[in-house]
Amino acid sequence: MPAITRIAADIGGTFTDIAVLTATGQLATWKLPSTPPNFADAVVSGVTKLLEELDAPLGDVEQVLHGCTIATNAILEYKGAKTALITTRGFRDVLELQRVRMPMLYKPLYQKPVPLVPRRLRLEVTERLNANGSVHLALEEADVQAAIDVMRDEEVEAVAVCLLHSFVNPDHERRIGAMIAAAMPGVFLSLSVDVLPQMREYERTSTTVVNSYVGPPVASYMKAMVDKLGEAGIGGRLMVMQSSGGIIDADSVIRRPAQIVECGPAAGVIGARQVGSLSGYSDLISFDMGGTTAKASIIEKGQLSMAAEYEVGSGLSSSSALGGGAGHALKLPVIDISEVGAGGGSIVWLDKAGAMKVGPESAGAVPGPACYGNSDAPTVTDANVVLGYLNPTALAGGTVSIDAALSHRAIEEKIARPMGRDVTETAYGIHLVANANMMRAVKAVTTYRGRDPRSFNMIAFGGNGGIHSVDLARSLKIKEVIIPLGAGVFSAVGLLFSDLELNEVAPFTRLTDQASVAEAQGIYRELEARISQVLGQADKATCFQPQADARFKGQAFELTVPVDRAVLADGCGAEVFAALATAFREEHIARYGHDFGGDFPVEIVNLRLIGTIPTEIRSCGATSARAVQSGEISRRQVYFGPDHGRVETPIITRAGLCETPRRGPFIVEEYEGTAVVPPDCQVRLDQSGNIVVTLP
Repeated sequence: MPAITRIAADIGGTFTDIAVLTATGQLATWKLPSTPPNFADAVVSGVTKLLEELDAPLGDVEQVLHGCTIATNAILEYKGAKTALITTRGFRDVLELQRVRMPMLYKPLYQKPVPLVPRRLRLEVTERLNANGSVHLALEEADVQAAIDVMRDEEVEAVAVCLLHSFVNPDHERRIGAMIAAAMPGVFLSLSVDVLPQMREYERTSTTVVNSYVGPPVASYMKAMVDKLGEAGIGGRLMVMQSSGGIIDADSVIRRPAQIVECGPAAGVIGARQVGSLSGYSDLISFDMGGTTAKASIIEKGQLSMAAEYEVGSGLSSSSALGGGAGHALKLPVIDISEVGAGGGSIVWLDKAGAMKVGPESAGAVPGPACYGNSDAPTVTDANVVLGYLNPTALAGGTVSIDAALSHRAIEEKIARPMGRDVTETAYGIHLVANANMMRAVKAVTTYRGRDPRSFNMIAFGGNGGIHSVDLARSLKIKEVIIPLGAGVFSAVGLLFSDLELNEVAPFTRLTDQASVAEAQGIYRELEARISQVLGQADKATCFQPQADARFKGQAFELTVPVDRAVLADGCGAEVFAALATAFREEHIARYGHDFGGDFPVEIVNLRLIGTIPTEIRSCGATSARAVQSGEISRRQVYFGPDHGRVETPIITRAGLCETPRRGPFIVEEYEGTAVVPPDCQVRLDQSGNIVVTLP
């Protein structure tokens, strides 16, 4: 077989997914349980087995594309590096003060998340810059030396430096960085002027701290991954998905690891956009349900929804302006993805009042759901087994054996009997509660953004997306659900479609009717040079897209809007900023329902530039290399709720469907995942091989 140059590996909390496109355009996949804490073992094993199965030379792989959760897990589990913070005297408590938001208004005893840097390691130095960058107090280097002595005694592994107004004048931060690098050469060092040269003291401090906190574990993970791939004879360059949706080389990730905190979910949204583009769907809600979490994002008019700020570590990880304060702020460009702790492995439990709860704690890959035989804790997967949605003997094409009797026993003993309910009724209740939890994620990216979910179709993927998506769409009054090829490993598929990309930003506080085009062009040229240096690959053309963060004068937060590419060329006039102001007002109306009637001028806060080198892979065939070319496999009793009860349901493969709609019920079983089609829905295949479920 011809050499395969690009292979993708995505690590989830429960499964690790591998995907590749063959020389004939077919999608080939491999799915295996994740191997915590040494997640790289599953990646190397899966890549090796898939390439051997395809009879493809391991040594010819040029790129290994990777999505992981190492940075996110370090934050969620507080297992990052021992980190110190150096800041301007009087500002050490910024991490605790945050934005004085109360995410749980009616919970007086609510406690904010513990800062990633304890107070004893938040060290102050005497210095002060004015807002315009002029020096008010010179840097006292004796204070810096005293801080270095404390950090040595505490044996810190990472240091974050964030001074007031340093984004305007970086000299003090640069000097502190030079002193730390000379005195502590092995420490991981982050300067806010390198990580986030923008206004907003809390967000800048938090992002810089996150970068340092996850730096050492990410660096160790990346180096171990490269070493293990090399030992297996796979010498390709390791490329990692960023939170913003592009891939970047592992060396760049090690330098700025905060950019991969939400990299895993981003790959699935990239894949969803590409499938939508090929299949004629321009407005989509992407719904990704795995073993640990459920994620949602929107694709509007074929464009990703982006956010310039995010929170990680809260019960609902998102960038919603209606929430905030429950996690650690991360002000880096991210695909606007909302995430809740509801997945197939989410543990079902009863609270003190006897009410049923689902998640956020997950059984993960180990010990896994009760049906794995390693635990008696019931999970959402066990409920789906009881309902007949999942194969009662094995998952992932027979690679993971399960025992349906264990699912019945766990739900009966732990949930149904204490509640005085029937096992099937209880399992269906678990299914509905999980859906209700996941609806929060969908609303966070639609309703809370001024978008009506009824005007979108849903594209569902992840190992459990096809099981829950139709009922979730029904609750949201969505008309169609699309289940793409390789849905159960779709984040890995999305990696194959990802472009090499870098997003850079610079401060530029000007009113749109007073901004200098020449000054803006100078800043964009500096950003362009910085991006070109990192991306390299001079033999390939880099596409640049300018953007700007703007607000009405006096507002505290911005919206990111595109800027006409003409601003990058000579001869551009002030009309480019007039168009920017118009685009900002339109987005403000779409999100908040008003634009102040023109009473306030539009102010630019930051200029952004995205550099992209497009991938040559833009589509895959309409079939999978693992497709089972048969229609009906078997039949089993499946429970579709009290209106339908248990129904004898055909179990079919994707090959059992065609472009002519067929009325349910069906269970579509594939190697990568399962899709549920209720009795009152119709299902067909489109020309791209996607399963399309039409709701009544």
